[in-house]
Amino acid sequence: MIITLSLTVLLIVTVFIYTQQAKFGKMAQGERFEKIKKSPHYKNGQFQNQNHTPNLTEGVSYYSLLKDFFSNRKRIKPFNRLPSQKTNLYELNPASNLLVWFGHSSYFLQIDGKKILVDPVLSGIASPIAFTVKAFEGTNPYTTDDIPPIDYLFISHDHWDHLDYETLSKLQSKIKTVICGLGTGAHLEHWGYLKHNIIEKDWHEQISLDDGFTVNTVPARHFSGRGFKRNKSLWCSFVLQTPTMKIFIGGDSGYDTHFVEIGKTFGEFDLAILENGQYDKSWKYIHMTPEEVLQATKDLRAKKLLPIHSAKFALANHEWDAPLKSITTLHHHSNITLLTPMIGELVNLNENKPSFSKWWEGIQ
Repeated sequence: MIITLSLTVLLIVTVFIYTQQAKFGKMAQGERFEKIKKSPHYKNGQFQNQNHTPNLTEGVSYYSLLKDFFSNRKRIKPFNRLPSQKTNLYELNPASNLLVWFGHSSYFLQIDGKKILVDPVLSGIASPIAFTVKAFEGTNPYTTDDIPPIDYLFISHDHWDHLDYETLSKLQSKIKTVICGLGTGAHLEHWGYLKHNIIEKDWHEQISLDDGFTVNTVPARHFSGRGFKRNKSLWCSFVLQTPTMKIFIGGDSGYDTHFVEIGKTFGEFDLAILENGQYDKSWKYIHMTPEEVLQATKDLRAKKLLPIHSAKFALANHEWDAPLKSITTLHHHSNITLLTPMIGELVNLNENKPSFSKWWEGIQ
């Protein structure tokens, strides 16, 4: 009994000490927390989704989830090295509207003279425990040294595969303005970002930026948290209006009515960037299947779709290439232009019907 109790106490103390590291970030306090408490979406001590959103699908237990996790993980990682390209982001034509995907949910945009970065994770790790969620071989050709000065950094939420301490710490001097949901700025300020460079907003707010750029913060259906406490910061998607384009920057989200509402209010979109990967029948409310991704694109009234959240980290039980295979097959029945670049490939956003190789084919 004494030995068991001692080991339990030691484990608790070890976990507590481990979670005090800077990479775990910091929860909102003081003036920031007072603002959070005034949000209509913050109730009972945490942020809430618009509609009821269980962590697990009805009928699924954590026991069955763990059992499935350890027994049904076939081809969740590629056996071969994935192909990629390396674009010099410093030498881009400043008059061109371009996109470069870094894998998973990280990407670079150059639009109407502004350089934009979204959810950059360039450390090769998407977990607080380094050996547990590593990037697939070949998917991490970019480092923070390859990133030019950034006008706007968007952070959709504070999960480890979207908010990376190592990457953001190294990029700090290159970032002019950060745009994120309420509470997320506490992590960044803890990591040395200046408060006046961070714009934190609730859902349904508008931000006027430079040179005809505006951003509207809109709902997603997800959750947040970097430790044991959930939903202390807000998860968001963004409507980016530039002088010549309108882009939907989607964070992680399950399918829900908010896509129709956003489409009615802000559509048509020139491009929708939506998560398509790490889905599972056991957590259907917080991530979308490829079928739902296409429906959400239609709801948004978007002309083009860039499916992301795949091909870099294994966070679900589906085969690593299933999201890309499914979305390319399904989209033939729609008039949506599908963008499926390989990591690092330069995408011209002004091209009406760009073509891409099925780079994932033939890879085990």
